[in-house]
Amino acid sequence: MILEHALLTVRPGEQEAFESAFGQARRLIAAAPGFRGLRLSRCLERDTGYLLLVEWDRLEDHTDGFRGSPAYQEWKALLHHFYDPFPVVEHFATVLTADPTS
Repeated sequence: MILEHALLTVRPGEQEAFESAFGQARRLIAAAPGFRGLRLSRCLERDTGYLLLVEWDRLEDHTDGFRGSPAYQEWKALLHHFYDPFPVVEHFATVLTADPTS
């Protein structure tokens, strides 16, 4: 499993519109082959900050599959105009985990 990580900064005053647009956009990514799930969280210290975490089966499911699809063009149209600056997206592979019993 691959974890995509993006710190998103939304233009001030556009948070509600962004969250609404993201609610529409999530169906686009959810239909992508290799998509496992996502979590969008709002920063408590900066109300314009969000953390997007997306789980993929493989890196290529995101970089080639989703980003190369017509659905990604819709995703971009719905969301990219909210960001300032444009986010850096990185991908991670699990090295170590812990839970309350470890």
